[in-house]
Amino acid sequence: MSIPIQNHYQTILNYFDNRSTNASAESFNAKIKAFRNQFRGVRKVDFFLFRLTKLFA
Repeated sequence: MSIPIQNHYQTILNYFDNRSTNASAESFNAKIKAFRNQFRGVRKVDFFLFRLTKLFA
């Protein structure tokens, strides 16, 4: 299943105009996912979010 270029036209142009990608966002999401896997079974969501902001903010 191919995705038409028209759907991503603006994003593609943005890369060539500004050399910007979403790599930093993808990296941050991977860090959050690894952190979440490390703390499986967290009972207090507030504490989890507090730790997350202290480590990555």
